[in-house]
Amino acid sequence: MINKNYTYILRCCDNTLYTGWTNDIEKRLRAHNCGKGAKYTKSRRPVSLVYYETFKTKEEAMQREWKIKHLPRKKKLALIDMKI
Repeated sequence: MINKNYTYILRCCDNTLYTGWTNDIEKRLRAHNCGKGAKYTKSRRPVSLVYYETFKTKEEAMQREWKIKHLPRKKKLALIDMKI
């Protein structure tokens, strides 16, 4: 079995964006929506998955997360629009 690691972007109920990484995207989304995913998303539920990328290693996913987190909102929205 090949390990999959994900970098993802969530849209929060207040229309803000949250970026993270995980190795189980469905479980992580449930955790965010139960208030256990991240301090940032806890008060901004529900959240929805709007973008993700897959990687072979967690290091790659974490590096991509860091890069996306440092993008301006406009570029994050462009990433989301490209994926649709």
